[in-house]
Amino acid sequence: MRMTVQLSSTARGSGIDLTEGSVWRHLIAFSLPMLAGSMIQVGYSVVNAIWVGRGLGADSMAVLTVSFPVFFLLMAVAGGLSMGASILVSQAFGAKDLDRVRMLVNNAMLLVCVVSILVIVIGQLVVESIFRLMQTPIEVLPMAVSYGRIFLCTVPFMFSILLLTALLRGVGDSKTPLYFQASALLLAAVLDPLLMFGVAGFPRLGLNGTAFAAIIAQSLALLAMGIWLGKSGHLVAPDWRHISFDAPSCLLMARIGIPTMLQQGLVSTGMVVLTGLVNSYGRNATAAFGAVGRIDMIAFMPAMSVGMAVSTIAGQNIGAMRFDRVREVFRCGLVFACGVTMLATIGSLFFPDLLLHLFTDDPVILAIGRGYLHVIGFGYLFFAAMFVSNGIINGAGHTIATTFFSLLGLWIVRLPLAGWLSHTYGRIEFIWYAMLFSLGLGLAASMLYYRSDRWMQPIKSKSN
Repeated sequence: MRMTVQLSSTARGSGIDLTEGSVWRHLIAFSLPMLAGSMIQVGYSVVNAIWVGRGLGADSMAVLTVSFPVFFLLMAVAGGLSMGASILVSQAFGAKDLDRVRMLVNNAMLLVCVVSILVIVIGQLVVESIFRLMQTPIEVLPMAVSYGRIFLCTVPFMFSILLLTALLRGVGDSKTPLYFQASALLLAAVLDPLLMFGVAGFPRLGLNGTAFAAIIAQSLALLAMGIWLGKSGHLVAPDWRHISFDAPSCLLMARIGIPTMLQQGLVSTGMVVLTGLVNSYGRNATAAFGAVGRIDMIAFMPAMSVGMAVSTIAGQNIGAMRFDRVREVFRCGLVFACGVTMLATIGSLFFPDLLLHLFTDDPVILAIGRGYLHVIGFGYLFFAAMFVSNGIINGAGHTIATTFFSLLGLWIVRLPLAGWLSHTYGRIEFIWYAMLFSLGLGLAASMLYYRSDRWMQPIKSKSN
């Protein structure tokens, strides 16, 4: 029988109890470090895209565009593992069951090690086939395959960092991951031009230089994070001396995490198909889609950060059976996420050229990107609200529901509608209209599920 432990002041030093105190204060304090980390990530991505677009040319920019959905698929696998572990950890921490928190941490690390090896092996075998299925322009295919195979070597470091970050957030600590994340991105930002252009005696590696920079930066960040967690005796520091396989917990993590993998996998493979539709309009359309994709990241990241904060705070309060506070978390999160995202909507609708000129001066690419932002700018608010309601649902472990919302919005509606409209009218703008409609439908489905109160019956182990 597992013993439930009340949090002492020492234990609280390894986490923050989000079941008491002001919901607004917790939401803001928890969200801001993640928002800062997200903006640093976006800033790095934008700077990297500028280096590539202006320094290496349209072909390299096209490689980044077609590569993004593939690497988003990798993030789907890592995100699923991390989500399953983080939800269970947050619920256990909210219930003050610290022994279970430690056991979940150790088992999650075991799973990540095994999955990382499988992903690298399988990825090396299928990466070229995936790029061909995406109708990657033949002139950039060899460059895309080379870049992809090198970038796959970041998997064990990337997966481990994402897991430790999710575990820290599960116990209410969103600040610590920011320090290591920011350090890794700053190091990569310094290494990128050195390795891309062969500056200061470094080899000139072109686009592959960004992949090598990511390997170096992420491996050093993981090493530093592991050392810090171990020396500080943090609650989520893996204890490699006492790791033991707990089948029920791993199965429960899989039960929660696999739907999340499928959900993000549906999104990423949907992006592959959507990118294929865009590619059929030529290289300029591909380059424009890559540029607006960076702007999408700027618009989406704040809402995603608030959504993750909502999921963690809701998870702890669900674990503590504080359902009244969960509803308050939803209301506060909705106001916060939509308020921040409104800035991106205004920028996309009224100042699109100002944003697009960061990546290109080509008038054809600018025109395509401007048309995209004028349509999808409205959808940013739909996305923000959906991430808040999905955060509550995921905090209860109901990841199958949010996976269905993705299936409905993307595969049942967006892709068939985009393909039909694009084929019927022969204009790329109709792809954007299909995207906007599917975002609204996904929001409606998520809100209806939240209003049904099914999230009040959380998925948890029988031992809890």
